[in-house]
Amino acid sequence: MADLHAPPARRPRTTEVVAAVGVAALGVSLFLSPEHIEDGPIICPFRRLTGLPCPGCGLTRSWVYLTHGWWRDSFLAHPFGPLFAAVIIGLAVAAVRARVRRSGPPSLDRLVRHPVAVAVLVAWLGFALVRAVLAA
Repeated sequence: MADLHAPPARRPRTTEVVAAVGVAALGVSLFLSPEHIEDGPIICPFRRLTGLPCPGCGLTRSWVYLTHGWWRDSFLAHPFGPLFAAVIIGLAVAAVRARVRRSGPPSLDRLVRHPVAVAVLVAWLGFALVRAVLAA
């Protein structure tokens, strides 16, 4: 018999969705072969259109190398790949912890406005700009 007084299930918040999608992407990277990841098709629409790398180009390869323990190759594919993977894992841990404690997950808006996050974003976009200029 169903409990009629049970509280309704809480909808996932943006932080939880971002963490879940990121963890799923890391999980998928476990199934891709690091030996053949360089041989795959170019899936970035920006790169296909312009021939220039976008800020995210190389993150998939970086995560594939990372999840297979190829640390050096991960960093060389995209220096922000290991950092973003660590952020995703940290976000997932915080979201699960909040669910277990029945509290709200950390605010994604508040996290991305933190000075450290802003500095990382500026560095990432600066890296992308330099890489695009060098590739042109």
